[in-house]
Amino acid sequence: MEKLGIEVKDLNFNWPSGQSVIKSCSLHVPKGEFWMLLGTNGSGKSTILRLLAGLLVPTSGEIRTLQPVGFVFQNPDHQLVMPTVGADIAFGLVEEKLPPKTIRARVEEALSAVNLLYLQRRPIYALSGGQKQRVAIAGALARNCEVLLLDEPTALLDPDSQLELVDSVRRLVKNRGITALWVTHRLDELNYCDGAFLLEKGVLIDKGEADRLKDRLMETHLES
Repeated sequence: MEKLGIEVKDLNFNWPSGQSVIKSCSLHVPKGEFWMLLGTNGSGKSTILRLLAGLLVPTSGEIRTLQPVGFVFQNPDHQLVMPTVGADIAFGLVEEKLPPKTIRARVEEALSAVNLLYLQRRPIYALSGGQKQRVAIAGALARNCEVLLLDEPTALLDPDSQLELVDSVRRLVKNRGITALWVTHRLDELNYCDGAFLLEKGVLIDKGEADRLKDRLMETHLES
């Protein structure tokens, strides 16, 4: 039986107003695989990611994920808080109360994994959007995350940087055995994942091979 990195059963989420956002959603992502969550704006993609990360509490249903979980926001400026690259990643390790030598090793290993070790002393403000996103990912890697959740991390990037980032995340998943769920609405990004889920108005309407979902979405677009 395959080991699951993410398992969701009959998940429901309503806002306090009573508005239903997620409806009877069930999905699973095998450990060590890179899956994507698709859907139009307002379909509930980001809400599911926040539920998985524990940033929101479900109305009902079950969520099980390997721990720890790393979360990468659409805008990296929302999570990079220290003045330099190395300091920001080290700040995320404070709760673990590690010896300074261990912290330095974790920071250097994480930055090497995203090819940014040479920017360890670079001020955050001097980074490009793509570099900031990779620093945010390195922060999750430094905490030895088992599950990586990414909420449209390419939304603010230029086309070349978009595909460079998704390719680097895929390589990280495969090299380190991480389980990743990536929220997107860009069909070209589907070329890099192991499988995908399609969400519509809070309901999971399809899942499986990325190529098949991509064809379905392209046909729907052409018909409309």
